[in-house]
Amino acid sequence: MSEGIRGTWLDDPSHFRRPNRRDFLYVGMLGGLGLHLGDALRLQSTAKADTVKEGRAKSVINIFLPGGASAQETFDPKLYAPEEYRGPFGHIATKIPGERFSEHMPRTAQIADKISVIRSMSHGEAAHERGVHNMMTGYRPSPALAYPSMGSVVAHEMGPRNNLPPYMFVPNPSVDTAGSGYLSSRFGPFGLGADPANANFRVRDLSLPSGVDETRFSRRQSMLSAVDKHFSTLEKSDKLEAMDSFYQQAYAMLSSKEAREAFDISAEPAELRKEYGENQAGMRMLMSRRLVEAGVRFVTMVYGGWDHHDNIDGGHKNLIGPTDQGFAALINDLDRRGMLDDTLVMVTTEFGRTPRINNTAGRDHWPGVFSIAMAGGGVKRGYVHGRSDTTSTHVQDDAVSVPDWAATIYELMGIEHEKTLMAPGDRPIEIVAGGRAVRDLLA
Repeated sequence: MSEGIRGTWLDDPSHFRRPNRRDFLYVGMLGGLGLHLGDALRLQSTAKADTVKEGRAKSVINIFLPGGASAQETFDPKLYAPEEYRGPFGHIATKIPGERFSEHMPRTAQIADKISVIRSMSHGEAAHERGVHNMMTGYRPSPALAYPSMGSVVAHEMGPRNNLPPYMFVPNPSVDTAGSGYLSSRFGPFGLGADPANANFRVRDLSLPSGVDETRFSRRQSMLSAVDKHFSTLEKSDKLEAMDSFYQQAYAMLSSKEAREAFDISAEPAELRKEYGENQAGMRMLMSRRLVEAGVRFVTMVYGGWDHHDNIDGGHKNLIGPTDQGFAALINDLDRRGMLDDTLVMVTTEFGRTPRINNTAGRDHWPGVFSIAMAGGGVKRGYVHGRSDTTSTHVQDDAVSVPDWAATIYELMGIEHEKTLMAPGDRPIEIVAGGRAVRDLLA
């Protein structure tokens, strides 16, 4: 604990029985233990055991490309369309016979036989916030109800493993729709607090400060438990009811050597870090692999800003190289480790881009058809599902809705997507409304 707090009742067990509100505020100053209260309240814990029933996908890595990545410049180039539709990039052969990706995705082209691509995703939301909501929750936004993100549903249904939060965000949650919605706040995401690509990267709040040894740490854990019990009898709210489990999870992480080591990206061999790319995309993907390997169930990793209304050539080109390198390295790394078959990896985005290049050499928002990629966790290898038309204006074959896609994810994880959860007012809400798993995607 910081110097200003030493000598208080926190270090004097004789004050155990009669903590007052001022004392409780000292406990809230968890920065001295390496935890901030706001961050602790994002940690998840449930009563579920680590032996919870799992599906084929024991973990998920969702690589989210915010802003709306263009399918025409990534997974669905339009080889024979007029130039104003085709765009500035060429195309390259892949390891899926007859299928081609953007010329700037050579590494992904070489691992295409290990992934599936959906070229027929579609929804009706052209605004950023609404598109993100759709893709994070599986629901269209509603003014009447805040829906939980898929990661929060997984945290609710499956709970933690190995003293690690079930739902983590790399590097940090950036939108409300990534949170717990109508579920308790304890099922929200835990963010790293720093970018693993940064020099001297270190996850905030996961180390004991100087001057706090293990004995003192354990004593404070007991005292904090007493304070939580006292004040939880005075007031009932989502956050107070969640505090006990939040703090238990926080202390478990602080005291677990395995949990702390999960965040130590410097433990990876230099050659492997080079394979991923020592940049934001590569290091975030490598960290995501470390987290699922350690036991995190659902990791959402965000990279870049793909909203290229202007100069899509330069904008996409700057981002696609690191994405291509990191994604291919991640798939190969998981495969070498024998983890790909039970780790579902996805490359997703908000929506697509307009079929025609605009007068500022960019593309605008277009939710009518776009592409995502999936790999591992029970998904077919070397498969392309659905088709857009020749100009990427509409879905031509085998449209996949967001609820269909969400239902597929839940089924792969062993979660019944038609199950109802209770929203405020005792309203039963289905985990996914109206979706059906896309059977053709499943191995």
